[in-house]
Amino acid sequence: MSKTSYYTEEGLKKLKEELNHLKDIERPKASQAIAEARDKGDLSENAEYDAAKEAQGMLEMQIAKMEENYVNARLIDESQLDVSKVLVLSTVELVNKSNGMKMIYTLVAQSEADLKTGKISVNSPIGKGLLGKKVGEMAEIAVPNGTVQLKITKISRS
Repeated sequence: MSKTSYYTEEGLKKLKEELNHLKDIERPKASQAIAEARDKGDLSENAEYDAAKEAQGMLEMQIAKMEENYVNARLIDESQLDVSKVLVLSTVELVNKSNGMKMIYTLVAQSEADLKTGKISVNSPIGKGLLGKKVGEMAEIAVPNGTVQLKITKISRS
């Protein structure tokens, strides 16, 4: 079952670069490590060979997963985003009802999430709670220590 993921132009470029790095640099390194281990003699008692084969298997799984993500990736045209409600790539200004703290988050695909830069995944509890909401609405979001109420004060494009 394939799962569509939405990316910004920057995020899709980063995914392609990572995939190319794994295929063009890491894959040949893994093959070289296997060849070197094979040259050391009896394969039935060669732990280095087994480790190299296992590392190659893990690398191939990672490449396959990234290729699937890339094939199912969809580029979002940021200029066409509706700012009347919270969507992927919306930048949302919020006020925490309990403490009055203001926050600004941009909702992005899981692979582009980076809390340090204010980018949260649409799959996160907060992201899911905000999707579809409009300015002035309250989002009640279940978090590990209870429920937090966030009032949406502004929606803009990222």
